[in-house]
Amino acid sequence: MSSEASDPVRPGTRLPQPRDLAGDPYALRALAHPLRLRLLEELTMLGPLTATEAAARVGESPSSCSFHLRTLAKYGFVEEAEGGAGRRRPWRAVTIGTRFTDVQEDTETALAAGALSRVIVERLIARARAGLEARHLLPDEWRAVTGTNDMTLYVTPEEMKALDEEILEKLWGFRERIADPTKRPEGSRPLQLAMFLYPVDP
Repeated sequence: MSSEASDPVRPGTRLPQPRDLAGDPYALRALAHPLRLRLLEELTMLGPLTATEAAARVGESPSSCSFHLRTLAKYGFVEEAEGGAGRRRPWRAVTIGTRFTDVQEDTETALAAGALSRVIVERLIARARAGLEARHLLPDEWRAVTGTNDMTLYVTPEEMKALDEEILEKLWGFRERIADPTKRPEGSRPLQLAMFLYPVDP
């Protein structure tokens, strides 16, 4: 794990590196829950939230959100934020993003990474379907730059690795706009880009 991974996410500070979950099956399993992923996303995008505030965002009970936030804190994904008083306990995300792979020598870690991957894929597909079905409601300028792209590639593993790193390098340049709302240009809005790579039979 990067030494920066525990730095709190505060506007105006240097962004921490994504947390590397390799070799940590317990953290992988803790994150492999749709509600925990949603809560972590809300904290990352909106900043500190209490369990009650998060519950209003995700449509769950405050007690359920409190339990899952404590679980995320136990495994180092969130922490208590400043400004709490009495029973009001705000939480904030510790890092922006995670890295993991199901290619692991340890069987337990590989299984945990596979479980997290399945939850993420199911969540992305559901969100993509909903977003694409609602795309007709967008203004023309946004409809012109959203939608789908599809391409079949004949590549070696080395070429695909280099291409993936090049794409990520470009995308990471936009990370500071997540942590610091003042960095977001006027007229910008959140968009989700998901990339799936899978074998096909030609």
